[in-house]
Amino acid sequence: MTGHQPGLPCMVMRGGTSKGAYFLARDLPADPRERDELLLRIMGSPDPRQIDGIGGAHPLTSKVAVMSASASPDADIDYLFLQLGVDTAHVSDRQNCGNILAGVGQFAVERGLFPAADTETRVRIRMVNSGSLATATFPTPGGQVEYAGATAISGVPGTAAPVLLDFAGTEGSACGSLLPTGHVSDVVDGVPVTCVDNGMPVVIARAADLGVTGYETPAQLAGDTALLDRIQSLRLRAGTLMGLGDVGEAPVPKTTLVAAPRYGGAVTTRTFIPLRPHESIGVLGAITVATALSMDGAVGRELLAPPAAGEALGIEHPTGRLDVAVELDGDGAGGGVRVRRSAVVRTARKLFDGTVFPRSY
Repeated sequence: MTGHQPGLPCMVMRGGTSKGAYFLARDLPADPRERDELLLRIMGSPDPRQIDGIGGAHPLTSKVAVMSASASPDADIDYLFLQLGVDTAHVSDRQNCGNILAGVGQFAVERGLFPAADTETRVRIRMVNSGSLATATFPTPGGQVEYAGATAISGVPGTAAPVLLDFAGTEGSACGSLLPTGHVSDVVDGVPVTCVDNGMPVVIARAADLGVTGYETPAQLAGDTALLDRIQSLRLRAGTLMGLGDVGEAPVPKTTLVAAPRYGGAVTTRTFIPLRPHESIGVLGAITVATALSMDGAVGRELLAPPAAGEALGIEHPTGRLDVAVELDGDGAGGGVRVRRSAVVRTARKLFDGTVFPRSY
């Protein structure tokens, strides 16, 4: 493509510990292939620096949210999440993103898709990737979105207004069931694992079973090529068992290594997305890990420091912790567990609102 390329409306937001470009569906091509090709040019992919686009040269900042009013009676907004490759020309809709979700309600209000209430606004959001529902509640004093506040989350400097995310129907989001292998635990590629999908397909293993402590920094993990080879072999085999097919080019399943907590949380985690070590942990990934470790017989459950009754599970990660509330019916015995509710508190902030110009070649 050559010649003049017109710009299109775009809002860049930080949602939780991710950052992405937010669009109205009507501002993008209706054809998915044309849409994805345009978004790759907007982000500057494929290029490890994304120098000719607005991507941040990292999977956590190469994300897109696409919104429209929902036709479903159970939702107000439809939210499609797209994960764009950084150094590959790849766009995936095979997963949700709970961090980018943290800015969806505010974007909907800013763009006039949903009216703001006088003090706080609740937006029911259908996550198009899986069909599950989430409710975002955030402050709107005087009918205006308020981004400033006193809530701090690990991995983000400073404070901002709280966003409560309440999830329903997330189990089996990509795999069709909470326990996609039919078991609470399996041995895959010689490693004991628990494969769970409560909003994010995750393979959970003890860090010690892969020859690491679970307390390494992301940089240390990234430099351990033997470990990354093990992780890739493990997720490829697990992906097939989880009903995801060939996941060689897919961002899921994620792999999370668990160890005993060190800083007052319930468990320590190190997550790979899918091979790059995560500086923290994704919202739905943390919810899935918390769900798994709440089940009898899950791999790593013996490492869990159970919270007091009614308290959230503190999921420790390299830059802090993420507190997750998960309520289950059943304990996993016989595969009869059901998720009643899961919730987290995040923050979000509008960074830029204007016109983005994709590269024209």
